[in-house]
Amino acid sequence: MTPPASPANRDAAAKPAGPDSGKDAGNGDARGASVIVNAIAVLRSFTADEPMLGVTEIASRVGLHKSTVSRILATFEQEHLVERDPDTRRFRLGLGLIAVAGPLLAELEERRVAYPVLRELTERTGETSALMVWNGSESMCVEQIASRQQVKHTTPLGARYNDALSASVQIFLAAEQPERVGTLLRNGTISLPGLDEHSVEAYLQRLEEVSERGWAINYGETSIEEVGIAAPVYDHRGDIVASVLIPAPRFRVSPDTLESLGEACASAARVVTQRLGGVAPKQRRSA
Repeated sequence: MTPPASPANRDAAAKPAGPDSGKDAGNGDARGASVIVNAIAVLRSFTADEPMLGVTEIASRVGLHKSTVSRILATFEQEHLVERDPDTRRFRLGLGLIAVAGPLLAELEERRVAYPVLRELTERTGETSALMVWNGSESMCVEQIASRQQVKHTTPLGARYNDALSASVQIFLAAEQPERVGTLLRNGTISLPGLDEHSVEAYLQRLEEVSERGWAINYGETSIEEVGIAAPVYDHRGDIVASVLIPAPRFRVSPDTLESLGEACASAARVVTQRLGGVAPKQRRSA
């Protein structure tokens, strides 16, 4: 994953209010917005791959002074949004974030509807299953049922992926207009190795094949040890609202197994679509 975008306003120091501070209300609003942007950037610096970070690491990632990052973290720590390891003095996200995200997750219909389907999919395949949603530039995990096997791959809740070759990212981008996909690739919002015009065209062709097949494959392309398979979930308008993902160890996935997992993933995604009252585009009735 690529590091979070740096805040637009770097480390702007707020000046004490004076008698004429009312004249600068607009500037005060801007400073307040900057503080919020900086705080969000600090939270976003934590990832599933690097869940524990020190002040210096965070400051380097978000482009802020260490003292500013320390103040933000101190506030977060008081609210239990982050917690500090007593031995290393490094930070990780805190349980307080669950209280913040809980109401959203509870009301996320796709997550509630998909849960029993994911459980059945994991039992059927023996592999981890997950539900992914799209925020416009990243695929995010909102539910997961881990495999019971000793060797397994998991997709932690809240994990975000913006690699073009990730199976779930392919699913979501396959629903976008080619022009928008090209823009996301060229400006680096979506990461594609060896980016040039030829690779963009090849990738767009790959997305067409994903749409025709009904599921996407990432066969060790983002991680040599992992295979990812994903299929789309549709709403009543025929728009993709989520994807079902199966991450599995590569050594356990032969070409025959890959086909079987792909069909199982697509079948589970169709069940979730039906439970949502959704319909795949080619099944939609004309008005």
